[in-house]
Amino acid sequence: MNQSSRKDSPQSTISTSVEAVENAILPMVHEVHKNPDAPCAMDSELPEDFVYSEDKSEARWAYERLILYIQNFEKQLNKDEEVALGFTGGDAGVVRIEGLGYFDPDILTFYGTTDDGARTQLVQHVSQLNVMLIALPAEEEIEEPDRIGFRLASDLKTKPNATKHTTSKA
Repeated sequence: MNQSSRKDSPQSTISTSVEAVENAILPMVHEVHKNPDAPCAMDSELPEDFVYSEDKSEARWAYERLILYIQNFEKQLNKDEEVALGFTGGDAGVVRIEGLGYFDPDILTFYGTTDDGARTQLVQHVSQLNVMLIALPAEEEIEEPDRIGFRLASDLKTKPNATKHTTSKA
């Protein structure tokens, strides 16, 4: 093994300018709350494979981060609550999350139902992403709540790279 390929050599700590920029900005999360005991959105460790890659589209990268936010929000819910989305800038109101997807390179889709039972699908450009996670009372009495965030994360692990078209049915 030559000196420059050793892990502890000075050369192994040199980064290209692109690597330095990526390492300096991604992924970072910082939150401060009025109540120091309040749970933060990212209280849990980030998944080991949660890394930025130039191979990921803007839509895929936004999709993966949104899944983390949904999962962590759901961890804070009571057994009789479920997550919903509130949308700004329109009359969409609040939608119970039933599905989430992306369409490369820059579109996210949200599927759900409104309080009056209307089926919805919001198609949104990643540059316009602005959603509010809301805790709503669960629609029915159930023993264990159905958590969409964990289903979405599981789908990422089983299908890490989307093909030209994939659909996951729960």
